[in-house]
Amino acid sequence: MQVRYIDTHCHLQFDSYREDEAAVIEQMREAGIAGIVVGCDLETSQKAVELAEKYEHLSASVGLHPNHADEGFDVEEFRKLATHSKVVAIGECGLDYFRPTDVNDGVKEKQKEVLQKHIELATLLDKPLILHPRPSKGTMDAYTDLIELLKVAKVSYPNLCGDAHFFVGGITEARALITLGFTVSFTAVITFARDYDEVIRAVPLESILSETDAPYVAPASRRGKRNDPLAVIEVVSKIAEIRGEDLETVRTTLLANARRMFPQA
Repeated sequence: MQVRYIDTHCHLQFDSYREDEAAVIEQMREAGIAGIVVGCDLETSQKAVELAEKYEHLSASVGLHPNHADEGFDVEEFRKLATHSKVVAIGECGLDYFRPTDVNDGVKEKQKEVLQKHIELATLLDKPLILHPRPSKGTMDAYTDLIELLKVAKVSYPNLCGDAHFFVGGITEARALITLGFTVSFTAVITFARDYDEVIRAVPLESILSETDAPYVAPASRRGKRNDPLAVIEVVSKIAEIRGEDLETVRTTLLANARRMFPQA
C-alpha cells in the first residue's frame, strides 16, 4: 500500500465501529491512509494492539488517559504491551483540567504522577509520547503545567519527544512544545472553527501533524455524524488552505513529519 496520509490519532477499537470496522479500515487502505490506533486505558490499548496486528496499515499506541488516572497505571502490563512491534508510541496520556468541578489539586497531582510514569516508559523503550493536554475553559493551565513538567523531564531524558494531540493552545504554547521536541496536531475541528487559524499559520509546517481523533469531531462536511480516519484528507486540505500553501507540499510534509515522529508507523 502506498501511504499518502497518516492519521496520527484515532480510536478504531471503540464500539462506534463495531458494525463496520473492517469496511472503514478497507476504505482507509484504498485511500492510502495509515492510522495510529490510540489506547485510553489497558483494555482499549490491548484492543488497539490487536487491530494493528491484523492490518498492515495500522499501528498502535498504549497508555492511560488522564481522566482515568485514578484507576492507576499498571506499569508492568503497559510495558508488556508497549514492547509489541506494532506499538509506535506511549499514550494518550497527559493533563486534563477541562471540568474544573472534577479536578482539584489532588486530581492534578495524580495526573502528573501517571504522566511521569508514561514518560519513564517512553524513554525506557525509546518511543514518543502522545500527549493529551486539555485546559480549563478560558485558560492555558494544563499546557502551562505540562510544559513545566516536560522541561524538568528533558533534563533527565534529553531524547524525550512526542506529539501534543488535538492542539487547542496558542502560539506561545505551541512554540514552547516545539522547542522541547514535540509536534502539535490538529483535527477536523479546524474545518468549522476559526480558533486555530492563527497558530496553524504561525508554527513551522515541519512541526505539524494531522489527525482525526475519530470517532469524535467529524469535519464540516459530516458535522454531527460519527467521524472516521478518512477525514484526515480534509484536515490536511484545510491546513494547506489556512496557510495559503500548495496542497501537495503540505500533504507530503505532514506525511514526512509523522514518519519522523513515529518511524515505525
